[in-house]
Amino acid sequence: MDLSNNHFSGNIPCSIGGLQNMINLSLNSWICPKTIHPERSQSHWKHSCISNGALCCASRLHVPLCKNRTKVKPNWRKAKYIISGVISVILLAATALILILRKKRNVEVVQEIASLHQFLWRRVSCLELVRATNGFHESNLLGTGGFGSVYRGTLSDRIDIAVKVFNLQLEGAFKSFDKECEMLSNIRHRNLIKIVSCCDELDFKALILQLMPNGSLENWLYSPNRSMTILQRLDIMKDVALALEYLHHGYSIPIVHCDVKPSNILLDDDMVAHVADFGIARLIGGGDSMTETMTLATVGYMAPEYGMEGSVSTRGDVYSFGIVLMETFTKRKPTDEMFVGEMDLKQWIADSLFPDAAIREVVDADILGVEEDGDFVSRRDCLSSVMRLALACSAALPGERINMKDAAITLTKIKTKYLKDCGGINS
Repeated sequence: MDLSNNHFSGNIPCSIGGLQNMINLSLNSWICPKTIHPERSQSHWKHSCISNGALCCASRLHVPLCKNRTKVKPNWRKAKYIISGVISVILLAATALILILRKKRNVEVVQEIASLHQFLWRRVSCLELVRATNGFHESNLLGTGGFGSVYRGTLSDRIDIAVKVFNLQLEGAFKSFDKECEMLSNIRHRNLIKIVSCCDELDFKALILQLMPNGSLENWLYSPNRSMTILQRLDIMKDVALALEYLHHGYSIPIVHCDVKPSNILLDDDMVAHVADFGIARLIGGGDSMTETMTLATVGYMAPEYGMEGSVSTRGDVYSFGIVLMETFTKRKPTDEMFVGEMDLKQWIADSLFPDAAIREVVDADILGVEEDGDFVSRRDCLSSVMRLALACSAALPGERINMKDAAITLTKIKTKYLKDCGGINS
């Protein structure tokens, strides 16, 4: 049988060598993984083996060793080392890639911080601040705090600023200055006060802050010639909620402000709120709370666990936010002389939400209006929702309070519903 000089391919049985008849397989592409042992040393087998590289024929035919014949059993010991080497190379390459990417990111962060510090920590001398504030004149005094006073000023390059001068005679003033520098140089949010520069001299320390032309929320609530609409108050408290949400959940380590109150909520030209005064703020690392041996927060706004046990947590800020929310819409301080005995701001609000009571008895009369007003019901419902949120924030037990994420979301929903119901932007 002559099958030579074709394009035949595929496996053939290696027992073919036992055929007594002559068969010519040359010039094809047959495959036989085992050695063919022909019964006779016929010349055609020699030609078949030479012309089919994948056929392995017996050595007595005097043909070159074929590829299959050179195969040996795999050396698993060597394979183990080869595989280990390949894996090691892959791991090294992956590690190098990660390090390169991390280094690139670190370089970007370092450059960003360096650029930031170059802008922020432009040293301003005490003499410059004296000139900027007209000798810290009383007419430029914006307010006083626990560790010093804040003055309005204008630098030589015509930038309007607020200068917070620390009274170094007060215990804790140095620590408060360092703490506020640390906090403000590391946090960035549109609703947090921005630091412009600082003055750190041996006997004089001050922070140069972004000026808030509209003063504080406290000024707006209690100045006889100023008033705010429901929407303005909703927007301000939503800004505060977003700032606290960032401090609690948007930073690598939770930050507790510890002193949320109307005088620490500042308003810019557009009445956008900025939370200020981080002099007693705390970083909460390794857990969700810590214990302070000294209570520095403001009476009336501090959470019960902070005042009694010195327990500092993000839930304490939530409590303070709830109290400020009540004050913003009732125009009543938590320390008002009307609150005596067991009656406090929270209980007064809670009583107003009972079915037989009226929310109009507690809210600021300037924003509710009269019943004949077409939007009276929408305003009343909106204010009731705000007060329920305030009570949810200021629950006596920390575990029963909602978090700032939920508070911000709830305020957004209240505002959306109010706008839909009354259809008025200036209400």
